[in-house]
Amino acid sequence: MGHGGLGIGQCDGQSVTWDAAMVNERSVSKSRVVNATPAEVFAVVSSPGGQARIDGSGSVKEAIEGPDQLALGDRFRMDMKLGVPYKMWSTVVEYEEDRLIAWAHFGKHRWRFEREPVGEGSTMVTHTFDWSTAISPKFIELMGYPKKHPANLEATLERLAADVES
Repeated sequence: MGHGGLGIGQCDGQSVTWDAAMVNERSVSKSRVVNATPAEVFAVVSSPGGQARIDGSGSVKEAIEGPDQLALGDRFRMDMKLGVPYKMWSTVVEYEEDRLIAWAHFGKHRWRFEREPVGEGSTMVTHTFDWSTAISPKFIELMGYPKKHPANLEATLERLAADVES
């Protein structure tokens, strides 16, 4: 995935965040360099428990069912809260070990993490909300999620960096 011409700051051992969200027709992404290997990042983002730990939206509460480490086709269930508590099944729909994982739930929109090594022990992580595959992309747009999610994506990346860099 390209980075839409956005610049990255100095990578001198500090985590770096893109200045603006990458926006395609029906996806929005944020990227950040973290001081961890792609495998270390992958261990967190491919784990339902890790997702609950790093979620920056405040809606993912706890992993309640599914494998500890996810692979293509795996289903997992999360305890969620968006105003009211609920439970959500998701399925891994994209997967490449140590590089890419994405999952979707009944609405078919996707949450994706992509990783690229950028030097000794550092990884560029791109987190994407992609509603191009959604059953009703117009509903997602009317609800304002494309405008709300960049801050959540960035908060997730901040929590991910804190988790893997500690």
